[in-house]
Amino acid sequence: MVRIGDKIALLREKHALTQEELSSKINISRASLSHYEKNRREPDYDTVVKIADFFKVSIDYLLGRTEDPRVVLEPEVRAFVDSLELSDEKIIDRFSLTVDGMKLTFDEAKRFIAFVRAERSLR
Repeated sequence: MVRIGDKIALLREKHALTQEELSSKINISRASLSHYEKNRREPDYDTVVKIADFFKVSIDYLLGRTEDPRVVLEPEVRAFVDSLELSDEKIIDRFSLTVDGMKLTFDEAKRFIAFVRAERSLR
């Protein structure tokens, strides 16, 4: 299984960039990029978007959901996916949410969603 860090390293090397050059271009530290490429840490959403935009690939490609770097969801499908309410038990059961390769239980998923909502309320 190819992980996001592997994809980032592959893209960087394919474009003949050093870690220093890429990190500068997407405005992150070289140390962070190194952690991502070695799969020690995962980039946050904003960083994933920056990387996808910089290399002109889809986020789905970076996340390993497709092997075609250009495949993106149709606008109607994207709107539907973005509108899904993840706290619905049927949705949680149907779309397996995972952390560190392990599927979250329904209770773990609810706690995760509660954490995200609490964090958002602090903004």
